[in-house]
Amino acid sequence: MTDRIFNFSAGPATLPEEVLRDAQEALWNLHGTGIGVMEHSHRGGAFTAVAQETEAACRALAGIPDDYAVLFLQGGASTQFFQLPAHWLAEDATADYLVTGSWSEKAAKEARRYGKVHEAATTRDQDFGVIPRQDQIHYSDAPTYVHLTSNNTIFGTQWVSEPEIPAEAWLACDASSDIFSRPIDLTRYGVLYAGAQKNLGPAGVTLVVVRRDLLDAPVRDLPTMLRYATHAEQGSLYNTPPSFGIYVMGRVLRWIQEQGGLAGMARANEEKAQVLYDALSELDFYACTAGEGSRSLMNITFRTPTPELDAAFVKEALAAQLSGLKGHRSVGGMRASIYNAFPKEGCEVLASFLRDFAARNG
Repeated sequence: MTDRIFNFSAGPATLPEEVLRDAQEALWNLHGTGIGVMEHSHRGGAFTAVAQETEAACRALAGIPDDYAVLFLQGGASTQFFQLPAHWLAEDATADYLVTGSWSEKAAKEARRYGKVHEAATTRDQDFGVIPRQDQIHYSDAPTYVHLTSNNTIFGTQWVSEPEIPAEAWLACDASSDIFSRPIDLTRYGVLYAGAQKNLGPAGVTLVVVRRDLLDAPVRDLPTMLRYATHAEQGSLYNTPPSFGIYVMGRVLRWIQEQGGLAGMARANEEKAQVLYDALSELDFYACTAGEGSRSLMNITFRTPTPELDAAFVKEALAAQLSGLKGHRSVGGMRASIYNAFPKEGCEVLASFLRDFAARNG
């Protein structure tokens, strides 16, 4: 489309164009009701069907069993940083955190409000450029749970697979930036959560998948809205939900299924990332900031030889209709975010630009 450019933004991020077209129609008239999706009562049959269809699509796509609740909440992953430990981390208990970037640091900070936090591993001394190996993880004696951030948007690193954890603990994961980008075994987790705005839909809705036996075990008396059971018992409709976000998420989940499901999505994401990593590796002009073996398929982070050239790269890329490539303000450099819906064509165009810019400035 001539009026669309390539959006490498880290989030909110690119959505499938067919989903956007469907959303345009649903904003005006949902399923022939004569009322737009954002105007329907969340208690009415039309929107209740949307919520149920979205949950069903989520379960089908990821193979989520019945003994897990699927919730659509608000507040983003940042709310889950405190809601999770408020619910399950007792004051005299310990949770182990694997600190691999800014977001896991923030999650650990919030957990310290409620109980003890043990950093079982961190790569802070390596500028978060790698993911820790299993032999570098040292758990506390009896952690309630182990928390990780599966993909680190700022530093461009990603866990290839889940780490082994103590038998008595359960695994919690912030999967905001790589949720459903590859096959996943949800039964390995007690809780998995993700803000929608990178791989699932628009900002404003948060997916939470939680093992049902944990719903009955809050360690403190919490306000009604902070209790996961409140939302599980009401099908995420206890209060007015982020209705438009839930609708779009349902369409995105079905779009992923149409691309071959999670296995098909993984193949596409590997191919897209390889286009860029190949271009970067063949040019001495650029430096990837994430170490080999830890590099993300979602966020490719790199630098030119100088900050001045970084700035020129971002400016010239935007003029070439390649938007959102400026790195996070805390680390600088460049970042190409290529989530599920980002097209391979955009990676090929960026790879060509990488070669051209290096030839002109090397």
